[in-house]
Amino acid sequence: MSQNKNALIRYKTIDKCLQNKYRQWTLEDLIECCSQALEEYEGRQIPISKRTVQMDIQLMRSEKLGYNAPIVVYDKKYYKYEDEDFSITDIPLTETDMNVLTETVSMLKQFKDFSLFNDVSDILQRLEDKIYAEKSHTKPVIYLDKNEKLKGLHYLDEIYQAIIKKMVLIITYKSFKSRDETKFHFHPFILKEFNNRWFLIGKKKKSQPITNLALDRIISIDYDFNLPYLEEDFDAESYYKNVIGVTVNSGLQARRIELWIDAENAPYILTKPLHHTQRLIQENDDKSIIIHLLIAPNYEMERLLLGFGSGIEILRPESLRKRMKEILQKALAKYDEQNLTP
Repeated sequence: MSQNKNALIRYKTIDKCLQNKYRQWTLEDLIECCSQALEEYEGRQIPISKRTVQMDIQLMRSEKLGYNAPIVVYDKKYYKYEDEDFSITDIPLTETDMNVLTETVSMLKQFKDFSLFNDVSDILQRLEDKIYAEKSHTKPVIYLDKNEKLKGLHYLDEIYQAIIKKMVLIITYKSFKSRDETKFHFHPFILKEFNNRWFLIGKKKKSQPITNLALDRIISIDYDFNLPYLEEDFDAESYYKNVIGVTVNSGLQARRIELWIDAENAPYILTKPLHHTQRLIQENDDKSIIIHLLIAPNYEMERLLLGFGSGIEILRPESLRKRMKEILQKALAKYDEQNLTP
């Protein structure tokens, strides 16, 4: 159990003791009650020093925790609340607390389409009502990037339930590259979000590789209750550890990719790494940097790097450098004045 949680249990225990005004509480009594509470939560005895509980009382009295508990000592021995009705659980919310709660409710409500959140919807409503009653209604200051018009979002909960219940799907699908829609069985493993798009990850058959399906390309979903669900120990963290995005090219191993970043983009790359394998190799006098990534190249990686324009140069491997050069040359040709599209 974390030290923070231990402390919280002690605060609540001391508070509960001092609310009982029909008993006199010595420091030893409070220590004993805190020990019993921790033993109940932890399942073993945890020694608590006299100094620890004395410090707890000091913190509860202070503004540091926001309690400002009116704990006093009388007869040079006993502890009590000077205000007999006081409790740390009844402390009014501060303006900062209200602002944090307001933004938290706003963010959670964006997941209203998931049945996963049905159980907390009533809690959120009550919390929102309480917040509204405590403060004037203000506009949120935190916004998540969410495209309400993105196709396929209505499948999220249906697919989520199928994964949880291990149901085989019959999916009608039309990729961007295909003229016609296709229908196939699909064993869903996980849902993954990348760049504000949702993907369903799973397999069509046991003998086939892992496949990702964009939810916005799904035409319809049905179920096959007679086909056994493919039980597979799919480790998403391990599967995606060497790529950016959702495309994992079968048989393509992670490789060292070395990049030069100009001075303008260097601070952004350093504070928001392109990938968790990013390492700084060199800082140059002109404030540019050289980094390397250990990843398997894919479509998403190419789009990410191309998005930096002239701010990034691929130094190696040579094959990737050549490919990106060809893409940029084709892009530059589009801006040739002699080839303007009417």
